[in-house]
Amino acid sequence: MFRKNSSLNRRLNILLLVCFVPFVFMTVYLLFMVYQFSERYDVIVSNITSANSYNIHFKEDVDYTMYVIVVNSERASEFVDVNLPHELITEAREVFQELARDADSESVKNQLGGIVRSLNTLESRVEEIEHDAKVSGMYETNLERLDLNIRILTELIQEKIQDYIYHEARKLETLRQGVRADVQTALGLSILISVAILTGGLFLSQRIKGSLTSGIWQLQLVTRKAGQGDFSVRAELSDGDEEFSELAEGFNQMVERIGNLVEDIRVEQLNLRAMEQKLLQAQINPHFLYNTLDTIIWLAEAGQKEQVIMMVSSLSDFFRTTLSGGRDYITVKEEESHIRSYLQIQQFRYQDILEYEIDIPEEMYQYQILKLTLQPIVENALYHGIKNKRGMGHIRVTGRLNSDRLVFLVQDDGLGMEEARLREVQEAMACKKSASADPSGFGLLNVVQRIRLNYDSDFGIRISSKYGQGTEVRVEIPAIKTKITKSGK
Repeated sequence: MFRKNSSLNRRLNILLLVCFVPFVFMTVYLLFMVYQFSERYDVIVSNITSANSYNIHFKEDVDYTMYVIVVNSERASEFVDVNLPHELITEAREVFQELARDADSESVKNQLGGIVRSLNTLESRVEEIEHDAKVSGMYETNLERLDLNIRILTELIQEKIQDYIYHEARKLETLRQGVRADVQTALGLSILISVAILTGGLFLSQRIKGSLTSGIWQLQLVTRKAGQGDFSVRAELSDGDEEFSELAEGFNQMVERIGNLVEDIRVEQLNLRAMEQKLLQAQINPHFLYNTLDTIIWLAEAGQKEQVIMMVSSLSDFFRTTLSGGRDYITVKEEESHIRSYLQIQQFRYQDILEYEIDIPEEMYQYQILKLTLQPIVENALYHGIKNKRGMGHIRVTGRLNSDRLVFLVQDDGLGMEEARLREVQEAMACKKSASADPSGFGLLNVVQRIRLNYDSDFGIRISSKYGQGTEVRVEIPAIKTKITKSGK
């Protein structure tokens, strides 16, 4: 059945055909049998229901109405519907005529025809009594007609209806016996087909399994070795399945390419990571150096020696932390010292508009933080918040230990941002725009990028601002005890 180089798709199609065709045949047969039984059952039940509706009250209603007409024809309409006999007879005649048209045998048609003829006779007798009931002196005659004609006819019609109902009920029993025989036949056929499907499916699946297992096991083995870093492994090409041969060939090509490139890619990723961080730091470090040096020169020329010493000392502390022996990570205490030195320098230059407060608890001092995380945010608060506001401004830096993360807030009561500008900055922080969209140069967005490079996506920066009220930047990083190496890890 299977050729040596047949495709897996062809084999599965054969397996599907072997299982599906008998199943469809069995299903169609069962559905047809159920449909046929349902049709016959519905017809019989409908016939019985139609006939039975006249078996219960027909005689009683006609007899009583005609009795009232005979006894008191002038006031009969006050007690009964005098048209009721005609309506019942007409309706019954139509029903039994329709049943006769749909009857499946001549005997049933004759039986129903007899009911129709009796209804016609009954209608004639009803008309005679109704006519004579209005004639004086016919009371005794009409009573006799009521007994001999009306009541006997209605009883005869009722008996014929009961005979018809009995005949239809017998058909239900015959139908039940036929269905029972069909069910037994269908059950035997279903068992036979199910056994054939299971046998054929098991045989073909074992053939398919045997032809594929060895190749898949081999491919699984070489894949595991490649996953462990051994890119010299190769899958053996087989003369068996077309799909496996193509898969093995593609795997060998992939492993060969990976073996040639993986080390280069790894080195390039490490270099790129280092270059990005160093570039980002280089972009941040010189941000305010030139203005500070200009201020020191101006103070020296003015002979303000103490201020020069203070500025140089703060600048020295600032860059000592910035360099940090080449480390990428420093302690929270060192980061606090870094922003304090920065704010001391800036407060000297902007003493008329700047006040600041740093409130970081000592319990956070021994946790590590990515260097130059808070200082660029503080710088943005000064240059884009406080300086654009008229009058004195305040910058407040706070920190807290929240379970497994460090949370820092940099708040200012500066000018703030309008909603459109805030949305633009938030989109830039979410990498929807490039770093060039940052109005503060390489400050805030580069901090965002550095945090993204070094931490999970659960951590980062969120910014909120209201125009005329100020801005708040929230920084969240993992709480990791200090363990500093040259690589900063």
